[in-house]
Amino acid sequence: MAHRLFEGKEHAASYWKFRISPSDDLIQHVLTFVGKQKGGPLLLAVDVGCGSGQSTVQLAKHFESVVGTDVSPAQLEVALQHTREPNVTYRQSVAEELPFADSSVDLITAMSAFHWFDRRRFLREVHRVLKPRACLALLNYTIDMEVDYPGCCLQSLNQVCKEFYAALHPYRSPHLGANSIELYRESYNSIPYANKEWHECVCVKMPMPLRSYMGLVESFSSYQVLLREDPEKAARLSQDICQRLMTIMKVTSAETEVVVGVKYFYLMASKNGPGDM
Repeated sequence: MAHRLFEGKEHAASYWKFRISPSDDLIQHVLTFVGKQKGGPLLLAVDVGCGSGQSTVQLAKHFESVVGTDVSPAQLEVALQHTREPNVTYRQSVAEELPFADSSVDLITAMSAFHWFDRRRFLREVHRVLKPRACLALLNYTIDMEVDYPGCCLQSLNQVCKEFYAALHPYRSPHLGANSIELYRESYNSIPYANKEWHECVCVKMPMPLRSYMGLVESFSSYQVLLREDPEKAARLSQDICQRLMTIMKVTSAETEVVVGVKYFYLMASKNGPGDM
């Protein structure tokens, strides 16, 4: 069974405001893989577990049609409010029962979502809807992001970040296990396609206000669990971490821009075509 943790309206709004999307370079790497494996016109891409749609719209200029699917009406409502691309639409559905015909999709993506699915059922559904030699791309990033600020001791700065992540660890879903990378690696190994790639420790530097870094961490499921269980404790934790970071940076505003290093890992696979082993 898929785990449904991101369906509230406030959380959906937080997703749109703070959640990051894969860099253009990562998206281009996926598209290069698709072009190499499949070739031909790219008609339909499906972004599963699309949330508020930031990653979905990144595919719009590369495909004739892009459909984002999510189980949450609140997430899709936010996505619709912010999407301007005429070839992007959204449909409510669970990841394990996609509303597409057999062999009809050129690319399926799931960006920071696959770990919440019933992974075996989802991969069977992927196999059903992908065209021969069409592709699957599953991307995610780790929580151990690093913050950089000019003239600042990085070790001191990131020790505070590590304490933030450690404080949230007890609220991590057991469904994710000790390390979500292993969930993806296991699935990669289980995919019976001849052409597939695994990539790990791909660091992407993203400038953003310190407040946005805090909002990003607060959008994670572990912080949201703490927020539901003890709102005051969650607020104290966030305020303390933010203040300590500003003290080390010697700034007084959380709008101060920092550079956040995000560590991505992802897999890509191409469905076997006629004659493939």
